[in-house]
Amino acid sequence: MTLFLVLVIAAIVLGIIGVVVKGLLYLLIIGIVVFAAALVYLGLHLRRSGRRSRPTR
Repeated sequence: MTLFLVLVIAAIVLGIIGVVVKGLLYLLIIGIVVFAAALVYLGLHLRRSGRRSRPTR
């Protein structure tokens, strides 16, 4: 879960820099790609953690 938060923070920082600094629009695009990767990672992580079987008592 820590990796997800780091990716989201990095995406936000890159997006803000890409919007504010003139000529660095590519950083905004990289931020969007990193954010999409973070969402994919979260989806895979949640799917994998939901498949744990509970022991039968």
